[in-house]
Amino acid sequence: MTADLCATATGLIERSAAAFAAGVPEGARDNGFFGPASVTWRVNADLASPVAGLRSLLMQALHPLAMAGVDQHSGWRRDPVGRLAATSAYLATITFGERAEAVRAAARVRRIHDRVRGTDAVTGQPYAAGDPGLLLWVHAALVDSVVAAASLVGTALAAGDSNSYVAEMVAAAELIGVPRPLVPSSVPELDLYIASVRPGLRCTPAAAESMAYLLDPPGLDEDTAEIWQDVRDAAVAALPRWARQMYGYSAPPLTPGRRTEIRQSLGVLDAMFLGQPGVLEARQRITLRMRAARSA
Repeated sequence: MTADLCATATGLIERSAAAFAAGVPEGARDNGFFGPASVTWRVNADLASPVAGLRSLLMQALHPLAMAGVDQHSGWRRDPVGRLAATSAYLATITFGERAEAVRAAARVRRIHDRVRGTDAVTGQPYAAGDPGLLLWVHAALVDSVVAAASLVGTALAAGDSNSYVAEMVAAAELIGVPRPLVPSSVPELDLYIASVRPGLRCTPAAAESMAYLLDPPGLDEDTAEIWQDVRDAAVAALPRWARQMYGYSAPPLTPGRRTEIRQSLGVLDAMFLGQPGVLEARQRITLRMRAARSA
């Protein structure tokens, strides 16, 4: 294990916090693509968000072409936590940012995707990161993970709110380059889409290796490592059974007591997150705007 890798893993909370704080504007000129009255704002403030983020990466990695793009064109081996921080930055911007900033962030991601092309060594198939089909899988894995994580260890959404969240997030898929007619806009549509993609999914060596890093990042201090174990256990438990079987993970159902332990760890993690520069102020801005939207 290199010193750089240890430093990177140790910066898990700091880097994610900095990305979040930077994505929540001061004195926003508009409500962005979602707004403070949206379900999207509410679920992104839930304590289960770290579990949702990790589960989404586990789901995304099972698409061999999506994983090949990450494996061949990113520096995850040098910086295994970097993907989490980058994802945090992008999601904070498109969720809470002004429309213009969200559009710019999506454009930057699309430019990066334009350069990511190649051939998957496992399937022999060519891939392009800007392919709407691959982008849709990444989007669907995230949306599905938010709903699943909230249900398991967060504030579960009512059926109507779950459908509203999936419908609201169509805008996020469009931003990144997926045509609206392709994007599921309800939970049943999302379930059908995931089922349609499932026959082509597999756990490639790159997926197994990269997810092993994220599930057990080297170099974490003892306290953070204990909390991350709870995040990891929840993310794996929240996966569909077929996804766990592909990875070879065993995950007995979480008992009520274990769920309580995980929620407590998520609360501690959130307190650590709030202690980072700029995060408390960003949260306060979000809370005040949500409160104003409810009273309007």
